[in-house]
Amino acid sequence: MSTENVKIVELNADNWYDCCLLEVSKDQKDYIEPNAISIAQSKFEPTLKPFAIYAEEKVVGFLMFNSIKEELDGYWVYRIMVDKEFQGKGIGKFATQLMIAEMAKLPNAIKIVVGYHPDNLGAHNLYSSLGFIDNGDRFGKEMAVIKNITE
Repeated sequence: MSTENVKIVELNADNWYDCCLLEVSKDQKDYIEPNAISIAQSKFEPTLKPFAIYAEEKVVGFLMFNSIKEELDGYWVYRIMVDKEFQGKGIGKFATQLMIAEMAKLPNAIKIVVGYHPDNLGAHNLYSSLGFIDNGDRFGKEMAVIKNITE
């Protein structure tokens, strides 16, 4: 499966249920909420922007970010996941790059922040490979890493 056919599409009536059916691997379940909870959250917090991740016209993942700045004066990534059957193919990294490009369009976008549990090595490897830096910021049990999108 090539990443050239990966795209992100705003959540809609045609793809929301497919996103609810997606699952992460067993060892990732402790680190991420089910997509159905994230989708419900987006309906009560309208600044959250949920997207389906497609690969070759099939829904294979889900992501969500906030369209207003929060802590650390940045826009926050709330969720990103790829179904367990499609992991390890570069889809998550490519979709994250697409998400960063979308977030860069937000007003006064200077930095993007994502929080994750320090034991989540998959998240750590993904974000560090995309230039996110750990400046030591911690929020509860999560570490927050930052990517500057303007130099």
